[in-house]
Amino acid sequence: MSESFQAVTFHDLTDASELPPELFNRTEADLSFFTERVAPIIEAVRTEGDAALLRFAQEFDGVTTPEMSIMAEDAEFATAFERLDQQVVESIRFAVENVRAFHEAQKPEDMWMKEIRPGAYAGDRHVPIDSVACYVPRGKGSFPSVLLMTTLPAVVAGVKRAIVITPPGPDGKVDDATLVAARLVGITEVYKCGGAQGVAAVAFGTETVPKCLKIVGPGSPWVVAAKRQLSGRIDPGIPAGPSESLILADDSVDGALAALDLIIESEHGPDSSAYLVTSSRRVAEEAIAALPGYWAQIGEKRAGFSQAVLCGTHGGVVLTADFDAAVEFVNQYAPEHLEILAEEPMAVMGKIRNAGEILLGNYTPITLGNFVLGPNAVLPTNGAAKTVGPLSVFDYMKRISVGYVTREGYQPLADKAHAFALYEGFPGHALAVSPLRTEILNKKGQ
Repeated sequence: MSESFQAVTFHDLTDASELPPELFNRTEADLSFFTERVAPIIEAVRTEGDAALLRFAQEFDGVTTPEMSIMAEDAEFATAFERLDQQVVESIRFAVENVRAFHEAQKPEDMWMKEIRPGAYAGDRHVPIDSVACYVPRGKGSFPSVLLMTTLPAVVAGVKRAIVITPPGPDGKVDDATLVAARLVGITEVYKCGGAQGVAAVAFGTETVPKCLKIVGPGSPWVVAAKRQLSGRIDPGIPAGPSESLILADDSVDGALAALDLIIESEHGPDSSAYLVTSSRRVAEEAIAALPGYWAQIGEKRAGFSQAVLCGTHGGVVLTADFDAAVEFVNQYAPEHLEILAEEPMAVMGKIRNAGEILLGNYTPITLGNFVLGPNAVLPTNGAAKTVGPLSVFDYMKRISVGYVTREGYQPLADKAHAFALYEGFPGHALAVSPLRTEILNKKGQ
């Protein structure tokens, strides 16, 4: 391992009067490089359809198969079940049960109404959207867990048509675990198109790929840039870019444990962000000392990703003057994933305002949340957790307001609405709740 990569970035803020703003930057903050380059890709898909998708599969995904089918065929699903290790299949089944149970509990009642005034009722009706494309990334690995997190709430919500788009491998195929996960969820449509071209395909529709109302799921800056450009044509869902995490640790924690969990999101890719935030110099020093040993155990590729993050400008160890300052760092950063390693993690949680998810205590590493615990692991990134929550059943449903006023409840509301209408200068509004309405209804005996 190169010595230049072993110097973990260390931010000593014990004497800082304010938090350095550069620590809150993410790789997706400036998308200008990608925005300029996704425009021609989007236009090509709009005008050429499938032909562009096949060309980009060769150019960007390295597909060498001359006649790749854009939609995964039944035989590919069958082969995936035959080839995939049974332990992995059972792990996927286990995760499906937990993630489905969580989202079924989350699902709102179909409709509620409340009597606001005597004879006047108002409420909400929840209905699923018609279609959604679930994006499953592949560039730095295979992620069947993302398929589960994006498709299961859609199935629970009752979306009429939920499809999956994902980049193909060099063989022109979808990885086996993703196909198995799709079938176990009940998804039958999986399309081989990723990146900006995949986003464009579901925004416009092609000869093979259906046009969808919404796209959900995390992706690279290319995907994020394409979603932003196409937001007028397709709902881009919650902001879900490159992975990010904060490990918040107090002085009760073993620094080696904090370092162990710091590895998790940092190994996703060099565009990730990951910090250990603590007011304990001992914890910080122990964590920094433990990291090289962990890198030696996780293989060159993932160790390289983790090192690029933790030894770069978007990760490392942050030492604050006191624990309150560490908590404030978390709230300003608004991380996608937050782990609280503390003597009383529940008490600390009460101080957290901004995070996509909060995982409490020594036995709840991000790994469990990403794969099998149940809550959704598609979370807001780039500080969006200040105003946005995790992907949920609600992202696949819409609320329709419902109102019903009886004959007996009408007049008190009409009188007040009439005054509003006249004040705001809408005589047509006022006329609709004037005595004329009552006269018309009385003629009909209603």
